[in-house]
Amino acid sequence: MTPRHRFGRAPRARRPSAARLLVTVAGLSGVTGASAADLSVPKPASPAPAFVDWSGGYLGIQGSGGNSYGAFNFRDTTIGNRAVPAFKTGDATGRADLGRNATTAVGGLFGGYNWQTGPWLYGIEADLSAANLKRSVSSSAPGFGYADSDPAFGLIRVKTDVYGTLRGRLGYAFDRALVYASFGLAGANARVLATYPDLDAGGAATARRDLSYLGFTLGAGVQFAVSEHIALGIDYRYVDLGGSGRFDLGAVPGVGGGPVSTQAGFTSHQMMARLSWHPGGLVLPPEAEDAGGNDLDQRFSLHGQTTFVAQGVPGFRAPYTGPASLIGHQVQSTTTATAFLGLKLLEGTELYYNPEFSQGFGLSRTLGVAGFVNGEAQKAGAPFPKLRSNRYFVRQTFGLGGETEDVPDGPNQVATRRDIERITVVAGKFALGDYFDGNVYAHDPRVDFMNWGIWASGAYDFPANLPGFTQGVMVEYNRAEFAIRAAYTQVPKEPSSDVLDPRVFRRAGTTIEFEERHVLPVLEQPGKLRIGFFTNVGNTADFREVVGLTQAGVFGDINDAAAATRAARRKTGFYLNLEQAVTPDLGVFARVSANDGRAESLSFTDIDRSVSGGVSLKGTAWGRPSDTVGLGTSMNGISQSHRAFFANGGIGLLIGDGRLNYAPERAFETYYALALNKTLTVSFNYQHVVNPAYNKDRGPADFFGTRIHADF
Repeated sequence: MTPRHRFGRAPRARRPSAARLLVTVAGLSGVTGASAADLSVPKPASPAPAFVDWSGGYLGIQGSGGNSYGAFNFRDTTIGNRAVPAFKTGDATGRADLGRNATTAVGGLFGGYNWQTGPWLYGIEADLSAANLKRSVSSSAPGFGYADSDPAFGLIRVKTDVYGTLRGRLGYAFDRALVYASFGLAGANARVLATYPDLDAGGAATARRDLSYLGFTLGAGVQFAVSEHIALGIDYRYVDLGGSGRFDLGAVPGVGGGPVSTQAGFTSHQMMARLSWHPGGLVLPPEAEDAGGNDLDQRFSLHGQTTFVAQGVPGFRAPYTGPASLIGHQVQSTTTATAFLGLKLLEGTELYYNPEFSQGFGLSRTLGVAGFVNGEAQKAGAPFPKLRSNRYFVRQTFGLGGETEDVPDGPNQVATRRDIERITVVAGKFALGDYFDGNVYAHDPRVDFMNWGIWASGAYDFPANLPGFTQGVMVEYNRAEFAIRAAYTQVPKEPSSDVLDPRVFRRAGTTIEFEERHVLPVLEQPGKLRIGFFTNVGNTADFREVVGLTQAGVFGDINDAAAATRAARRKTGFYLNLEQAVTPDLGVFARVSANDGRAESLSFTDIDRSVSGGVSLKGTAWGRPSDTVGLGTSMNGISQSHRAFFANGGIGLLIGDGRLNYAPERAFETYYALALNKTLTVSFNYQHVVNPAYNKDRGPADFFGTRIHADF
């Protein structure tokens, strides 16, 4: 059975530290013919540009952590005089295998030259990258007629070693950022290796064909100036290398064999992080101030973010592997890019829209660990940039008088003045994580902790589709000392479904949270305590029922029993969430959560109880006040009936090894977030997971990651 994929909760939109988009293009000419006796008023000097001048040459290195995907398409293949159905190494189930088992790293060198007029840029760039993009097709592939009795006999294997492109670039500069589109020529090599089992004599025959491709590439990217000579960026390109002419691949020996010939085409999606060196120096704009974002008369808000996460896991103890197990020796990466658009319709009435591109996969297709290790993997899940409308909602605020507060412009927030005592109503599509289970130290995997059991209450099975969003209504009553909020939202049609159930009056989710705010007298520092309760009614299976039916022989596979017996069932639970500042630079946090554990989870992950906590420290003590170091830990568990489900071969939202030697899943995470400027942060992340998927027979596993996050 194909495992179900889960991409969890969307993180709360983060308020950026950089100024809004600024573009200054006007300049005033100087005074000519002036003298000391000239009584005319001098014209002001041209203001400094509000964007980087990227003109000049540059060199750099680029690399992808498993986020480059290719599809080799074999067409019109014949064995002897028998036609074989065409197949791809990158489609349907083949693509799943590519992202899960194949090594797909790409990396190399690039260089180019830019010309810039005002904020507009044009340039030319060339790059050459080594690649390890490969794919094997089993001898049991459809149409070839061979049983997969010996896995050593793969019928066709494909591998490419080198990519190269020559591209033109058109870009637009603002602040320290450059966004650009690219187009041009691309080339690559490929090796086709065929292995044919000899059905008469035994053994195998082999054949090899070296191919060269030349085609075109289209792409886009963003880069940020870190200093006068260094820039970081993220670059995407689509590569279409066309097809080869017909070529021979030897002959299949034995019964039913004959000469083999085929044609092959190749396309690829590549997403790479880039570090560039500008020897001539970049002309940097002056540091922007945040004060410009507080104009209470403005009606529009425009912000954006992009986050790139590359994560790898070395080998670990794994005596057996199931359909949803973590696989060792792999690297994967995810990329998201979001626009936060806001419009003030009336005083107190605002409309927001968040389109988002996402690409990439978590390790093992975001499978194998209940408290998964990449919080951004919830948003990705495609080998190419996928556009979704993640949020669209109306927010209505009813002021109740008394003291007011000024709210600065930010993501999903038009600058405004509002009453502290107020009622807020949000209706539309949003993430429950925007309003519930918040925590200033551990809630946004784009900038702080990435483990699902640390940045969220693991047993809170919030309603959401695959990327982590739902539709419904949220109401909040706010005062200075506390807030009470509640939401009534749609649930998925079935566990881990991308489709929300339209039967909202029969199947829906309800969450209620009380948030208390305080200042501890001893520390004289602020803190918050959140208590949340949730109850969902969704189309799920009961663990005890499906285990009993399977053990009684009614179903041969427990996952078939689960699919056949799903019905409207309720899941209920709670969470406690504490954040407390100890000093202005040091904070601590803790979470406890649990649910009834009787039926399948609908949306988040396979956790029935969870405890987590940690500390967050700013770098003021070592002269880096904008840097952050975090230490966190979690322990997750599941109910007795949930354990029996996995022990009998069950597959959950994220885990399923085929069997289970139960122990709680424990995780430790640490990160260092290095703020390069007000816009750009680079983080280094390490996680250690004991008993991944609650299985003492597997692990422990170590995870190493890097993260680039930029917002404006």
